[in-house]
Amino acid sequence: MNVRQHLHSKPLEEKSNTVMDTQCPFCSVQCKMQVIEVQEKGRKTYQAIPLDNPASQGRLCIKGMNAHQHAVHPDRILYPMRKVDGEFVRISWSEAIRLIKEMFTRIQQEDGLDALGVYGGATVTNETAYLLGKFARVALKTKHIDYNGRYCMSAAATAGNKAFGIDRGLTNQLSEIPFSKCMILAGTNIAECQPTLMPYFTQAKENRSFIIAIDPRETATTKIADLHLKIKPGMDAALVNGLLKVIFEEGYVDQTFIADRTKGFEALQEHISTIELEHIAEITGISVKQIQTAARAYGKAETGMIFTARGVEQQTDGYMAVRNFINLSLVTGKIGKIGSGYGAITGQGNGQGAREHGHKADQLPGYRSIENPEHRAYVAKVWGIDEQDLPGKGVSAYEMLEKVYQQEITGLFVISSNPVVSSPNANLVEEGLKKLKFLVVADMFVSETARMADLILPASSYLENEGTLTNLEGRVTYRPGNRECPGEVKHDWQILCEVAIALGKETYFSFSSAEEIFHELRIASRGGIADYYGITYDRIKQEGGVYWPCPSQDHPGAGRLFETSFAHPDGKAEIVAVDNHVPKEQMNDQFPLYLTTGRVMTHYLTGVQTRRSHTLLARDVESYLEIHPKTAKKYRIEDASLVKVESRRGSIIVRSKVTEDIREDTVFVPMHWGDLQNVNKITNQALDPNCKMPGFKVCAVKVNPLVGTVSI
Repeated sequence: MNVRQHLHSKPLEEKSNTVMDTQCPFCSVQCKMQVIEVQEKGRKTYQAIPLDNPASQGRLCIKGMNAHQHAVHPDRILYPMRKVDGEFVRISWSEAIRLIKEMFTRIQQEDGLDALGVYGGATVTNETAYLLGKFARVALKTKHIDYNGRYCMSAAATAGNKAFGIDRGLTNQLSEIPFSKCMILAGTNIAECQPTLMPYFTQAKENRSFIIAIDPRETATTKIADLHLKIKPGMDAALVNGLLKVIFEEGYVDQTFIADRTKGFEALQEHISTIELEHIAEITGISVKQIQTAARAYGKAETGMIFTARGVEQQTDGYMAVRNFINLSLVTGKIGKIGSGYGAITGQGNGQGAREHGHKADQLPGYRSIENPEHRAYVAKVWGIDEQDLPGKGVSAYEMLEKVYQQEITGLFVISSNPVVSSPNANLVEEGLKKLKFLVVADMFVSETARMADLILPASSYLENEGTLTNLEGRVTYRPGNRECPGEVKHDWQILCEVAIALGKETYFSFSSAEEIFHELRIASRGGIADYYGITYDRIKQEGGVYWPCPSQDHPGAGRLFETSFAHPDGKAEIVAVDNHVPKEQMNDQFPLYLTTGRVMTHYLTGVQTRRSHTLLARDVESYLEIHPKTAKKYRIEDASLVKVESRRGSIIVRSKVTEDIREDTVFVPMHWGDLQNVNKITNQALDPNCKMPGFKVCAVKVNPLVGTVSI
């Protein structure tokens, strides 16, 4: 009996069903599904059914199957709440909007236009991301807007723009993965973070693809690899130099591709001539033999793909590390054809789309630059404002939070993000938020950040909020919002419009639907790098999603990029020499271990949503510390015991998990918990100088059993 038959196996008068078409709100695959609400004898139950789609081909992971649990959770915020004497009290929407107008106006009169900041998230729809950028610059007239995607995709995005002239998660379609004869999975745990993609890699292995995994830990992803390079944290760029050394010396370079389609090769060639494999082996922890095996497998393969993710990118040299992996694709000519390309595995649900339409400090819609006079003039014309009234470039997400701490920003509007948990050096972030004159948070739940707010606004869930999102391969998808908003909940875009109207900007924010916003987004992106002009709601619905760039409605959308040229004006990709980078924070006698962070399958981001799913929480109730048995013995740590982990910035308490799956010099803590288990209380706030990505993946720590240690 299938699910539909089961749901209708009892008399209809005993039950009523509500079917909601939607897509998973979590990772960047954006799997399609139906959520069926069954009301029977006064009790509601829910069933998630996967729907066929081009990306995940009808698969759902455990997070998607249980996503509805947070959407219907009794902890949902259902009405605006103002903090009075340390407690939240219910107020009306009119009171909330009036309070925002009063406080925002006062702050800008006292401290200047740029004293207001807007901090967004990469799980919002394209429509909300677009509107956030417009809201900050037109309604508030502030330059200070950025988002948590800065912590996720900025290294790969900057590298893609510089190397290729365009940043899109994958340069190929997912369906091409099985045709790749060699794949490098660098710093990515796809099996846990994007599990519905794993069948593509299984198919590739069946086609005799050779898979190389680069990770300090053994994971469910490294277990499918033919070769696991258990690298010392932060040494990815150096490892690639070693791979390039072998490729150059053994003749796996595609000279024709290099001559016709790239520039900068000579400088890289000269740099690699100075590299010694023995030195690379010493600093990376990877043997010369393994480096040679990996380089030969990739170099000899007819087709090859390279995938990077946060393990490579969340470094203080994340940008240059990604550039070096791109170098590997370019010098071997493995890009722009079926089964060959580069891909950054996007983490957040709309990590791709959210960074394309003005949600970042340096961007305007269509991936235009806010510092380019032509780009500014075009967007200003679309918005109906004077170009001189368009603010300039702001600062990155963490730098914005530093300005909060320094009291240069005194009012902050946070939407769909939880910076108290997601930011490095989180203690400083928390102290900074306490200094604000006014903090507004729009969210579904009282997160760790919302707890600190002066005003909380109830936002809609994925089941309620219609809009578009862009998945990791650049496919723009449509998500219906069939469920009625509970209580007094409103959509993010509605909240922004109401605040803007209260501030006297009704002319620019008179939208009545998400589709209206998308239509303006199409026009604002027209002619930009991320050109959505040819994409409409009707097209997306009919075609199951449309790839960007798509400059006209008769354009099919670009599934595979760079078949004949790259996106730079001269059509050539840029190769660059990359130094052997050493992480800024090194181990010493006081802090003798490296800490790295990451995700687990059952949770998402800071856990605000997934920790409210009883099914998911039951699998991972608390955070933990992975530590090698020899290391655990050295520091007197027993399995499943409480451990204090301390860095130069603070300390946390987590439970130990003794395992041989991790390097002896490294410990691992997942990122999904707050308060005493918030790993970002101890991570390093040092930023990549090119993209402002924090160095989440490497910092020096010490560990001790909690018994006998000083309380924190």
